[in-house]
Amino acid sequence: MRDAKVTPGGARMRWVEMPGDPRLATRVYLHGLGASAAPYFAASAAHPALAGHRSLLVDLLGFGISDRPTDFAYTLEDHADAVATALEAADVQAADVIGHSMGGAVAIVLAARHPHLVGRLVLVDATLDPAPVGHGRPGPSGIAAYTEEEFLAGGWRQVRESVGPHWWSTMRLAGREALYRSAVHRALGTQPAMRDMLMALPIPRTYLRPEADQPLPGAQELTRAGVEVVSIPDCGHNIMLDNPEAFAQATALALREV
Repeated sequence: MRDAKVTPGGARMRWVEMPGDPRLATRVYLHGLGASAAPYFAASAAHPALAGHRSLLVDLLGFGISDRPTDFAYTLEDHADAVATALEAADVQAADVIGHSMGGAVAIVLAARHPHLVGRLVLVDATLDPAPVGHGRPGPSGIAAYTEEEFLAGGWRQVRESVGPHWWSTMRLAGREALYRSAVHRALGTQPAMRDMLMALPIPRTYLRPEADQPLPGAQELTRAGVEVVSIPDCGHNIMLDNPEAFAQATALALREV
């Protein structure tokens, strides 16, 4: 396990690091809301199609094994800047960044704000647009329907019951302020919008999505902007867990050396 101070107050971001050939691009894996990088990505990073690269399985500030400061705003921009500080400390540049769900949104913002750190992007069913908020909605939209006071006072218990044991196994590790504020800002999105940032990036970008889902909104515009949209069969939102072989092969193809 490695770590770096990423806030003025000394909060530390931590990651699991897998060694690899220093001549190859470093790979950085970013998890989604309420998750942790190693449980979601370790098997993929070690898959024969993806192994051999130095790989950092990063827990965003407030989640997993990273610190959980309560004086941190947890906007997508804040998350991206904290990741940038950690990557600078780890001597990473022009990395292949693989981001799932909210981690994909953070990856987009990271590439836009710190372009020297990101060489290629693979977005795994990532957040591209603001989300409607309401009680009873899954994930961040449901969390963001509370006020922070309501969530901390007991709303988190209702979320625990609604998300199920698999997601809760990592969500329970998150700081409650971190979980709530990250969900709110994930639902609100960014300015400029994440989708617009993604289309403007001048680097190779691939978007992996479940084949069974409804058509990806704005897919034609993404494709015209150079984003490769790839549908993965036999999976839901957690593509890397539901169909690990197809995920590894699609990601390896997106990150093939040319």
